[in-house]
Amino acid sequence: MNNLQPLKPLLIMTVFIVEDDSIQSLLLKLMVEKLNLKLTGIESCGKRAVEKIIDLKPDILLLDIMLKNSFDGINVAREITKSYDPKIIYITGNSDSKNLQRAQEIGYHKFITKPVSLHRLKNCLPMAGNYR
Repeated sequence: MNNLQPLKPLLIMTVFIVEDDSIQSLLLKLMVEKLNLKLTGIESCGKRAVEKIIDLKPDILLLDIMLKNSFDGINVAREITKSYDPKIIYITGNSDSKNLQRAQEIGYHKFITKPVSLHRLKNCLPMAGNYR
């Protein structure tokens, strides 16, 4: 009699990137892949990102705060958290107190400034597991 149960596959965390700078977006994509996370999408427009994120429900959101239009990363987070509770990592080149306060009102997992390195991103990630 064999009492061994088959091993369940490890859960791979999923990530969605919202970044309007194409070079930063590519760098984040490469870092996500290097960290063996599953990239579910990349979007440069905040409003389009909300629709895709709500549909895909990734575990982690990498959100640039300052997007080209008025619907910034904090607005994306505000809309997303009405539907579910992902881990939000804000990425910004401008860590002024106004944006930090707005981000705190919505909540977030981490807040990091650019330039983002692989080491800094890795240290910002939540521990392995599914966070829904």
